[in-house]
Amino acid sequence: MENNDTCKLLYNTERVMLHIPEYGRNVQKMVDYLKTIEDRQKRNEQARAIIKVMEILNPAVHLQDNYEQKLWDHLFIIADFDLDVDSPYPMPERESLNQRPEPVPIQKKPIRASHYGRNIENMIDLVAQQEDEEQKIGMIRVLAGYMKQQYLIWNKDTVSDETIFQDIEKLSDYRIKVPEGLQIGKVQHDNSNRQPNAQGWQKNHKQKNNQKNRKQHK
Repeated sequence: MENNDTCKLLYNTERVMLHIPEYGRNVQKMVDYLKTIEDRQKRNEQARAIIKVMEILNPAVHLQDNYEQKLWDHLFIIADFDLDVDSPYPMPERESLNQRPEPVPIQKKPIRASHYGRNIENMIDLVAQQEDEEQKIGMIRVLAGYMKQQYLIWNKDTVSDETIFQDIEKLSDYRIKVPEGLQIGKVQHDNSNRQPNAQGWQKNHKQKNNQKNRKQHK
């Protein structure tokens, strides 16, 4: 007599949906078994063992701050928030999974000169606010050198220092007046020069101003 039992393939679409698919179905089974352990001490030991397995399966979690708490949060999520263990971190709230992330602030102000970029406009604003005239001239010279390099990336023809200085004055709404006789110097039109850093400038100038003030008080 022939056996009518047939083997049926079980597709993932027919299985219970995983709460965090990245860890796989075996981790889900381990967590489901964890919930059936009655002895609390053994349940805590098994929970810590599962955390170790999850850490091995998801090594990228080490790049995050408080990665151990992330792993415990994932354990509670996989358990569908129905897990009684002695966790070193509080159980996350179910509602937190549906919260939308904070919107990323985007500057909507259009870029006035696309071949320079928005950061250059921020640099120009920083230069315009500089009160020390000597430092201001030095900042203009460095900024103009970088702007000239950026200009030559877009346009391989030569560009005069006067054109760059006119752009600085225009983009600053003429708050900056470039001193006569100021020269940029030779600039290589490649990507070897790095963009000036606004925060670095501001920090250096604050340090110089503090040193200057200390000398005046001596």
